[in-house]
Amino acid sequence: MRTCPTILKTELLAESGHFQIEALHLQFSNGQQRVYERLRGTGYRSVMLVAMPDPLHVLLVHEYAVGVENTVLGLPKGGAEPDEDYLQAAQRELCEEVGLRAGRLTELGELTLAPGHLCHRYQVVLAEDLSPCLLEGDEPEPLECLRVPLTQIPELVACGDLHEARAIAALFMAIGALARRDQPSVSASPLPCGEGACSRSAAQPS
Repeated sequence: MRTCPTILKTELLAESGHFQIEALHLQFSNGQQRVYERLRGTGYRSVMLVAMPDPLHVLLVHEYAVGVENTVLGLPKGGAEPDEDYLQAAQRELCEEVGLRAGRLTELGELTLAPGHLCHRYQVVLAEDLSPCLLEGDEPEPLECLRVPLTQIPELVACGDLHEARAIAALFMAIGALARRDQPSVSASPLPCGEGACSRSAAQPS
């Protein structure tokens, strides 16, 4: 594996309440130098939820996305408060966005978003054993929630109705985790994720 380039200098080009634009002066192992720009967040942590009302269905939401100036089909998501861990944030966002709470939450892993330009990461959480929960959120309008068969996901992607890359990747992670859960355990994994288990699960109090 190649070594990372040396950061010679970092310049702050612009800043808003949520983002910073930085220029990084880099020197690569072969001596070549380049200037890369990136969009850096201000420590914002996020979760994306694959919420399953039963083993065969997933909840998708229609939500306005200002980046594309249109309503986009995706997964429930949101930011973690400073005093929350990812599972606590996932539980709160699930209640706020779709009016449900989970009896079981499982961290599936982290996703990067355009890592060539952005520093932002999302934690993907699988939510199961759902029950009603009322909690007022910060959405400007109620989200439209759809109960969709898992088998319909490829069709939604193929026809362009589901095109948010983060949601597609999160669904892929969830489907893989569910498939592994149904398989008999093996003594060794061909693709270790490092120390410990690849996911962390927590049973939520009722």
